[in-house]
Amino acid sequence: MDEHDVLAERFERHRAHLRAVAYRVLGSLSEAEDAVQEAWLRLQRSDADGVENLGGWLTTVVSRVALDMLRSRRSRREEPLRDEPAGRGAPSAASDPEQEALLADSVGLALLVVLETLPPAERLAFVLHDLFAVPFEEIAPIVERSPTATRQLASRARRRVQGAESIDERAPTDAARRREVVEAFLAASRGGDFEALLAVLDPDVVLRADRALLAPDAPAEVSGARAVARAHLAAARGARFARAAIVNGRPGVVVAPGGRLLLVLQLTFADARIAAIDAIADPARLADVELAVMR
Repeated sequence: MDEHDVLAERFERHRAHLRAVAYRVLGSLSEAEDAVQEAWLRLQRSDADGVENLGGWLTTVVSRVALDMLRSRRSRREEPLRDEPAGRGAPSAASDPEQEALLADSVGLALLVVLETLPPAERLAFVLHDLFAVPFEEIAPIVERSPTATRQLASRARRRVQGAESIDERAPTDAARRREVVEAFLAASRGGDFEALLAVLDPDVVLRADRALLAPDAPAEVSGARAVARAHLAAARGARFARAAIVNGRPGVVVAPGGRLLLVLQLTFADARIAAIDAIADPARLADVELAVMR
């Protein structure tokens, strides 16, 4: 086995971890593969024999590459790339939409959606520390902050990810019940179960939808449990991509194939039933929605 093969073998031992880090930072499997590919190229150009902790070194390289990609994307206001082939040159698994959807679901679609709202440095600090237990002293040089400032970055990100959880602290039983209602709503939507959907809707429930979601002759507002249930099930083609989330401080739903936010259902409750559903798909409105992960 020659030197190149030995190096490739050492790299392969860390590939899964590197891709996991890059994917959580970037939210795109193709971009994650590109970041891992870049780490491989940099490893080939380095003195690998002088690296004591190869896994830590590669994690740092992938993190820096991913951070640069995030910043570049944000400066150009681009969406993450989700359907381009991975780079070539290092041993790699090809990315495809089905693989990305499975990976996104394993990470947690709601978490990926919330991570997309974070500034690059906050996102990286949170992912490395909270998801991969990297010490702040090792993250600090990557984000070019002191360890104390890096800790604050992760803390701010954590509040964005989990902060809305405190909204219902005064009524934990109510909050738990509403979360159950959201899960029942999702189960009924995925199964096309009309009666189960009726069971979680208030008799006077109102469904309001962005015009972009509607047929030209469809009303923007529908009221009454049976009419809303029919309208919702007729338009619930993306239900398998829907997940519970905290939307503007209350239990709601996000629809995010592969982690890309396409639709938010903002739910209003009357007691333990859904009294209003606001379907938001317009990009400008989606940008103003505050999201957090539902625990």
